[in-house]
Amino acid sequence: MHALASPSPPSFPPRHLQSSLRLRSSPPDSLLRRRLLPPPGGVLSPGPLAPPRRLPPPLPSVPKRADRSFRCPSFSAALRLRLGVRWRSPPPRPRARIRSGAPVVERFRRRIATTRPEHAFKRILTSLPKPGGGKFGKFYSLPALNDPRVERLPYSIRILLESAIRNCDNFLVTKDDVEKIIDWEDTSPKQVEIPFKPARVLLQDFTGALAVVDLACMRDAMKDLGSDPEKINPFRVDLVVDHSVQVDVARNENALQANIELEFHRNTERFAFLKWGSTAFHNMLVVLPGSGIVRQVNLEYLGRVVFNTDGILYLDSAVGTDSHTTMIDGLGVAGWGVGGIEAETAIFGQPMSMVLPGVVGFKLTGQLSDGVTATDLVLTVTQMLRKHGVVGKFVEFYGEGMAWLSLADRATIAHMSPEYGATMGFFPLDHLTLQYLRLTGRSDETMSMIEAYLHANKMFVDYNEPQQERAYTSYLQLDLADVEPSVAGPKRPHDRVPLKDMKADWHACLDNRVGFKGFAIPKEAQDRVVSFSFHGIPAELKHGGVVIAAITSCTNTSNPSVMLGAGLVAKKACELGLEARVSSEEMLMEMQSVSIWLDIIAAAVLSGNRNFEGHVHPLTRANCPASPPLVVAYALVGTVDIDFDKELIGTSKDGKKIYFKDIWLGNEEIAEVVQANVLPDMFKSTYEALTRGNPISTYIHKPPYFKNVTMDPPGPHGVKDAYCILNFGDSITTDHISPGGSIHKDSPVAKYLLERGVGPKDFNSYSSRRGNDEVMARGTFANIHLFNKPLNGEVAPRTIHIPSGEKLYVYDAAMRYKVAGQETIILAGAEYGSGSSQDWAAKGPMLLHDGLNQGVKAVIAKSFERIHRSNLVGMGVIPLCFKPGEDADTLGLTGHVRYTIDLPGKVSEIRPGQDVNVTTNTRKYFICTLRFDTEVELAYLDHGGILPYVIRSLIKQ
Repeated sequence: MHALASPSPPSFPPRHLQSSLRLRSSPPDSLLRRRLLPPPGGVLSPGPLAPPRRLPPPLPSVPKRADRSFRCPSFSAALRLRLGVRWRSPPPRPRARIRSGAPVVERFRRRIATTRPEHAFKRILTSLPKPGGGKFGKFYSLPALNDPRVERLPYSIRILLESAIRNCDNFLVTKDDVEKIIDWEDTSPKQVEIPFKPARVLLQDFTGALAVVDLACMRDAMKDLGSDPEKINPFRVDLVVDHSVQVDVARNENALQANIELEFHRNTERFAFLKWGSTAFHNMLVVLPGSGIVRQVNLEYLGRVVFNTDGILYLDSAVGTDSHTTMIDGLGVAGWGVGGIEAETAIFGQPMSMVLPGVVGFKLTGQLSDGVTATDLVLTVTQMLRKHGVVGKFVEFYGEGMAWLSLADRATIAHMSPEYGATMGFFPLDHLTLQYLRLTGRSDETMSMIEAYLHANKMFVDYNEPQQERAYTSYLQLDLADVEPSVAGPKRPHDRVPLKDMKADWHACLDNRVGFKGFAIPKEAQDRVVSFSFHGIPAELKHGGVVIAAITSCTNTSNPSVMLGAGLVAKKACELGLEARVSSEEMLMEMQSVSIWLDIIAAAVLSGNRNFEGHVHPLTRANCPASPPLVVAYALVGTVDIDFDKELIGTSKDGKKIYFKDIWLGNEEIAEVVQANVLPDMFKSTYEALTRGNPISTYIHKPPYFKNVTMDPPGPHGVKDAYCILNFGDSITTDHISPGGSIHKDSPVAKYLLERGVGPKDFNSYSSRRGNDEVMARGTFANIHLFNKPLNGEVAPRTIHIPSGEKLYVYDAAMRYKVAGQETIILAGAEYGSGSSQDWAAKGPMLLHDGLNQGVKAVIAKSFERIHRSNLVGMGVIPLCFKPGEDADTLGLTGHVRYTIDLPGKVSEIRPGQDVNVTTNTRKYFICTLRFDTEVELAYLDHGGILPYVIRSLIKQ
């Protein structure tokens, strides 16, 4: 692993941060030539009647090294970098040998290892010969286990098994853990807990900048507590700078370059900070801006499939702070999204605690009909899996239909795992995988090693041969020939609508009461037309008018067939003289007051997967995911209120009537263009540029996570007489919670920036300012589509301050509670925290009262999205679930009462998933399930969150 670094010595943080962060530079490479040693661990015996409990993993220490002094320019000087500066890669650094003593955590009894134990599975460590002689290295051979249960395991579970065997030290990962995985058919229904150590962690720049801030802050805390700051280093991290670009320039051949230049101008301070992080911390690869989006770069370049580290070969796997890290599952690499907080556990090379998942076997037969795209397939699969119920499970695809799916199509299906609720949608490795690796520029030597390993370790599928029967938790089947052109929406990605039914579905949505499939527009208002002028040109808008048609990078970037298909549809349309009828951003701003005032349901059609209301644009209440070619078609007609089978889409320049079928293409026509243009040299030239590079405050601020931190864990805390700051219904997404999009001119964040001399034109976006907790706390729950029950139907980023009865911004209300020393909780319905994994959706609520003695102490919901619940746990916020059949409404909880949540004062008295009593000041009483699901999570509760736990653990080694 290597970092993209400047030719000069690394710069330190800005001068205004130097005194607070006090970060140290990286040590010389020569002092890092050591090998990894397994850390020790132990078990807890809470009492004579209790079963043994697994401890949270101790963290690795880095041996103290001599400092190297060198003269560095100030970080403020680095902020003045111009576009001519180059990032250049040094040779890869060898990873440090990591010795770990056990952290002395109160109430835990640990066995301390004084010598390195013999590996528990040394007997299956097998040499992998090279075809021409010699050997690639050694690997832990699953066939050498000689256990018939392994033969029946799903391939996705085999990846967990290989990792557990390789990392088995009988401390952090035990032989019992390995046995649980081997005996998966029997143990998975029992919700047993296992450790999993991914090969690497994947970050995008928004969460990556935040991770670097947290790492820097942790170094500061280490020094404050008298320990070595250089113990804080990541294990193996790939960070892709990709989320900053905005479309300022369009419909121009120079648009890409112009937008990149604006991106650098807006984000200079943040990019410089990331550049500093790539040199200050070890084992961190930073992929520069302009190279592609994180999941695309991961699929095409970063995905190793098989690692070879110090002569040990092992399977690639990744967890990422991008929720759609799952795209890599299409390559046969196990990967899924986690919260930024959970990722920081893996960043330190520690096993992640997880429940051994069930696996849904999804059999594919047949092949797609002509004109049907991968997007149509993924919308169908998403609908099926949502209906089946796959939350917390793996989905593994198999069957003869796999031979007809390109790897890009597989990656598109895998990418949508968060939308159908699975942890990952996995495609085992086969001949198409190897073809794709060669296409994307992997070397012959690498390919030889990968292929040899996969065959030797029985991780390769040959669909031309009889298949071993595999065990699955449940089964689904789809004939690909049954898939038809589709869109989804208007508010959720799994609400699929066949294209032929779209017009009827749209009118039904106008009629239906307000909900996921309804807008409740009266019949007499459904034909309303709003007329206005734009730059002196008459314009009009009706319900269903398409104001945004966007082919976004999210789902389809790595699928050339649908991207080129869109281009070919557009080419046909241009040749016929057709033009797009959608609005521009400037026109949208002109229309804003008109469309909201008259309650026009404007529409967006996009190729991305996120179509929650308000996610695309505040004005677009109807948002429909569709394939890129369909996005072009809807742009041409300018409305979703159309039947493409029967209605005209336009008139050609010679007066001919044009129908949808006149611009649509067949699969063979698209395949010919793909085959002629998507070639290995294209990928090689793109990713070779990573080592040449481009160059690259109110953006960075030291968060208060370690303010007044001591060596003694605070212990678990209950909740006493807390006010309900927000009372939600179902499907509150991380978009509703986490700051995102543009900064409104009247918001608390705007006030904060204006007070510091930042003008509106320089506000930038919430996402670009993720490294500043002051901004992000003020922007928490700032979504204009927030539906908070106490507002009695008003949709706004506000709440009622209960003691005064005033309607305030959520942040301002939180500050009122803080001044009064009053705690707060949140009530919610089902699927709380669904959507993208965003760590600020957990950090924001925790910081609403400065993250000290007050704040959102607990969230009581019908159910939680998996990653968001984990993030809440990591930040010390208590997640509770109502009992089945109960919620705030059935219990008569109005949100105007005060809540007390009883928790034992000692963590040893708490068990994962136990019942907890909740009472109100009106003498209501109900029972909730405590959603700390593992012993590790209880340790985080004891310490006040994962970051204080890490600090104390490292210091006590």
